[in-house]
Amino acid sequence: MNRESPLENTTPSIRLRGVGKSFGGVSVLRNVDLDIPPGVIHGLVGENGAGKSTLGKIIGGYYSISEGSMEAFGESADPWTPKDALDRGVAIMHQELQLVPELTVAENVFLGIEDHRLGVLSGTEAERLMPIIKATGFEVDPSAKVADLSIADRQKIEVMRALARSAKVIVMDEPTSSLSANETQKLHETMQKLRASGGTVVYVSHFLDNILEVCDSVTILRDGDLVRTAPRENESKDTLVSAMLGGGRSEISFPEKSRLKERRTALEVRSLSSANGTRDASFHVDRGEIVGLIGLVGGGRTEILRAVIGADKSTGGDVLVHGEPYPNRSIAESNRRGIVMVPEDRRKLGLIMTMAVRTNLTLPHLPSFATPLGRILAAAEKSKARDAIDHFQVKPSDVDGDILNYSGGNQQKVLLAKWLLRDPEIVILDEPSRGVDVGARRRIHEAIAELASKGAAVLLVSSELEEVLGLAHRAYLVANGGVFDEFAPEGKTEVDVLRSLFRLQQQPPEARAP
Repeated sequence: MNRESPLENTTPSIRLRGVGKSFGGVSVLRNVDLDIPPGVIHGLVGENGAGKSTLGKIIGGYYSISEGSMEAFGESADPWTPKDALDRGVAIMHQELQLVPELTVAENVFLGIEDHRLGVLSGTEAERLMPIIKATGFEVDPSAKVADLSIADRQKIEVMRALARSAKVIVMDEPTSSLSANETQKLHETMQKLRASGGTVVYVSHFLDNILEVCDSVTILRDGDLVRTAPRENESKDTLVSAMLGGGRSEISFPEKSRLKERRTALEVRSLSSANGTRDASFHVDRGEIVGLIGLVGGGRTEILRAVIGADKSTGGDVLVHGEPYPNRSIAESNRRGIVMVPEDRRKLGLIMTMAVRTNLTLPHLPSFATPLGRILAAAEKSKARDAIDHFQVKPSDVDGDILNYSGGNQQKVLLAKWLLRDPEIVILDEPSRGVDVGARRRIHEAIAELASKGAAVLLVSSELEEVLGLAHRAYLVANGGVFDEFAPEGKTEVDVLRSLFRLQQQPPEARAP
């Protein structure tokens, strides 16, 4: 890719000197020196908990620094709040989406910067949004209510919000975690246009291929320390991973697949349909088996999972658990039967962001930590939470830490640990490694393999095809809410699967026979 080198001897857009950040006495960033010049795309990489999102939020004004100093465009950034940052031309789009569900797409994009006359809103947001939609290539309805949109579409809104503020520096924290490959390419093209116009993009991502494709330079963080900043041309995927993890370790590999000697079906789905778009879906998962559902964004994978566990009402078909019909499904009854689901959206559906790590871990299981009179046995609860934190290598390892201050990847580990705390028999995973870096992904993959080795039936959905192919014993293709074409992942490549999915999508509905 052709890149223009940034001008030398120019004032940095952002300059950090000796910057550190602590939460409750726990240091998450230490002595960071960094210059980010204008007209570049600068990558920030590191394991979850390394401090990259924290650094991005410092630049965006959402976190104050605990020590050191920061300059923006050659002037002191003290004080530095989100408003100060926006007023000075620095915007941030968050990994955890900051949207108002009951407002429309256009209203969210221009929230706080609406056109008005004498205090009366002009209602021009939809019209103002059209040039941004054209520039990004994102297909989204300006009048759609955000509450009705998928995670992928909500992520596009976050990108457009940042662009609408005409910022000179935009911090993008994991902007592609829910985007398709085509949408990611469109975002990269938008970033390149910003760079060409003299703008600066700080690109925080765990997708190392994306970093290497589009960035001019990259900063690597490990455990709160800055390892190095280097031109992109000096780095490869292996050098980045090695620096992120330390000790010369390279790219992650998947755990060895093993099966139970005795094969018994734990979950069977027959011709399941739901009001949310599941159509005549049939498949099964055995004890000790990991089964993947592979589909393109919007293909109905999540809707199938929700119909199985009872989060959405089914309109037809049957679900059998250990051979017995399971009608009138609900989340509460599923949990009682040992069926759990780790949802895709950890902030909205998975964790209570105002509670501590321990409370999030044990909340669904409080009866097992209570006396007959309902008194919580705090010591037993704390011990179980500590075991889960140690098992998943959550950082920081404080059982009473504020979950809001944890990185996205460590929040994800807490979410997984929460639902695996009581050794469930059937585990449904929706994007288990979304927003998770190489090191955290390795631990999550190990935990999934451990579940299956102990006899749990695992149903896995992931937008990362490599993840499904690497973990699953069997997989099915999903399109338009239906389940098709069972296959063994061994010997299959991502290209093979994508070709099958595109071919399946192009067929008329009546030709898509399971």
